[in-house]
Amino acid sequence: MAGERHSRRRFLRTSLAASLVTMGATGAGSAFAKMTSTEGASPLTADGSPRRAVIIDCDPGQDDAIAILFALGSPEQIDLKALTVVGGNVPLNLTERNARIVRDWAGKTTSLPVYAGCPKPLMRDLVTAANVMGRSGLDGVALHEPRGGLERAHAVTYLIDTLRAAPPGSVTLVGIGPLTNLATALTAAPEGAKAIREIVLMGGAWFERGNYTPAAEFNIFVDPEAASIVLGAGVPVTVVPRDVSLKALITPARIEPFRALKNRCGPIVADILAAGVAYQKRRRGVEEAPMYDPCTIGYLLDPTMYGGRRVNVAVETTGQLTLGETVVDWNGRTKRAPNATWLTDIDAGRFYDLLLERIARLP
Repeated sequence: MAGERHSRRRFLRTSLAASLVTMGATGAGSAFAKMTSTEGASPLTADGSPRRAVIIDCDPGQDDAIAILFALGSPEQIDLKALTVVGGNVPLNLTERNARIVRDWAGKTTSLPVYAGCPKPLMRDLVTAANVMGRSGLDGVALHEPRGGLERAHAVTYLIDTLRAAPPGSVTLVGIGPLTNLATALTAAPEGAKAIREIVLMGGAWFERGNYTPAAEFNIFVDPEAASIVLGAGVPVTVVPRDVSLKALITPARIEPFRALKNRCGPIVADILAAGVAYQKRRRGVEEAPMYDPCTIGYLLDPTMYGGRRVNVAVETTGQLTLGETVVDWNGRTKRAPNATWLTDIDAGRFYDLLLERIARLP
């Protein structure tokens, strides 16, 4: 077993080196009353902690864009230090570009650094969600040429250096794309884990099942090995899965208040949300869509809107039909120690009210 760990660490260091070369070349209310298969989940309590230092690791992506804006509209609670970007929804050259565009929308061109990271998963070829997000990754809105550049450092280098220098338990990592950057940093420099207060990730599915395959949610499916490493890193992890996203559905009635805002970002958010609904209308004939990545920011701002349970979560990395499945031991059948808080419920009304309030603060 020790030999396997050392072998994996050597592989990941090689993967990091390859990524660096590539970058150089490419430049709850009523929500809690309706418990069915999630019976036993409970509302989570706020811990009264002060403003969080946060790094968002992302693959923008329509929902990533809204999550970033949500965080930037909440500066009294979230001190957003940087965006680290990974290939996922679309390839890395587009996700890092989109991150810089979103930064411009919020008026943070010069104050929010963006670091480009791993262009592909640890052990697999990249699969994307361009069929959902559009070829640019931000279907539904007009895009401009980014006004600011990337930071010179690789995202993984930034993560390693930042965590090594930070006080214990002082940094919250929000993972809303494939977890390649985070897994590589934690494997190459495991001592940095002591600085992590919590990892909050959007990924996985259990009670509601997958959105990319019948068993797997997209973020986990793209890099299941990375997800397995993050869940096994021995740090506090909170998982915001599809179980939550499908209880906070985007609907035309929930879009209109954003379109009515008189700022720049409100109508942009409305257009992004509308594009998500339009995709589901074409695909399934319904005028509603899941709310994915922004639910992670809602959790940071007010965990009392959510219900969940401490459980053991494992990731299937070899299954022929179940690759990327998150196996949630909801009832303790495996006797494995809990390694994550798995969220199952959300007060959708409170969530949308808070999102609207924070988007309204932006330019």
